[in-house]
Amino acid sequence: MAYSLYLPQRGKRDFRGKAILAADIGGTKTSLGLFEVQGDVLSLVREATFSSKAYATFEEVVAKFLENNPDVPYTLSIGVAGPVLDNQVKLTNLSWELEGHRLERTLGFDRVVLLNDLEATAYGLAGLGPEDIATVFDPGRIILGNMAILAPGTGLGEAGLFWDGEAYRPFATEGGHSDFAPRTALDIELQGYLKEITDIVSWEHVVSGPGISRIYRFLRDVRGHKEPAWLTENFKNSSDPAAVISHAAMRELDATCIKTMELFVGYMAREAASQVLKHKATAGLLLGGGIPPRIYPLLRKELFREQFIQNSSMAELLEETAINVILNSKAALIGAAYFGAFGQ
Repeated sequence: MAYSLYLPQRGKRDFRGKAILAADIGGTKTSLGLFEVQGDVLSLVREATFSSKAYATFEEVVAKFLENNPDVPYTLSIGVAGPVLDNQVKLTNLSWELEGHRLERTLGFDRVVLLNDLEATAYGLAGLGPEDIATVFDPGRIILGNMAILAPGTGLGEAGLFWDGEAYRPFATEGGHSDFAPRTALDIELQGYLKEITDIVSWEHVVSGPGISRIYRFLRDVRGHKEPAWLTENFKNSSDPAAVISHAAMRELDATCIKTMELFVGYMAREAASQVLKHKATAGLLLGGGIPPRIYPLLRKELFREQFIQNSSMAELLEETAINVILNSKAALIGAAYFGAFGQ
């Protein structure tokens, strides 16, 4: 499926050989990519990934990336996990604060633009090919209309794409921070467990990498599920417990990990369905972020779609919704570059 994105300056802006520096900032890592404009298409020249928490400021990351580059690119375009207001943002899962005009002054860019990272992911569709998309469910037809993106990773990102009759116009949301909605007695028990950690339990608290760990600990510490010694050792040797849990679940090595991922996939499906209904996303749901590509085999099982289509009134609409996974981990970086080049 080809995605037509609303990029008003595509084919109009003359860069005269100038490059675009794009950034994708997350709570765990920050990726930078230097792009060249080749007509209406961008080409990635060089990229690097840095640990976000290893640097006190974003400026230090950019300086590190450009230290052997004599020419500062014309535009810096930043996709960032947080609500961008008036070209500035305080990051949700990181202590950095970014302001476009300040970055222009301190880093020497002619132009700095900021956008939400899920909005950037949506713009990234302009640079993705068929090999970058994997199918979870194909209804056999696409009804032109809006689309929705849900992306669990370090946090839970959500965005929409409004269909204006000719092209898609991405827009950011902060839906991942809306209240978690328990449905079953087990959900209510989990919510009570999480309320001991935080006063307000959001969807991000369960549908994210840390959310996988929280669900597992709830099953182990509250519900009394046993943890084998080999799994305890794996947790000690890994900095990513969610990856340990999902790995064990997909290989059916541990019952608690399997149950954890069943709950996670179900919660992810339910919040995705809610987002599709709120945006009336008849053209489909896209699953992005770091987790869906890694657990794609679990998403292909019946559980995800069974939970997705459960609704008292709108099951028929949900049953006709296409569901795809964005496989390209650089989607937000690519989207930030396209937005910086052609989006304003």
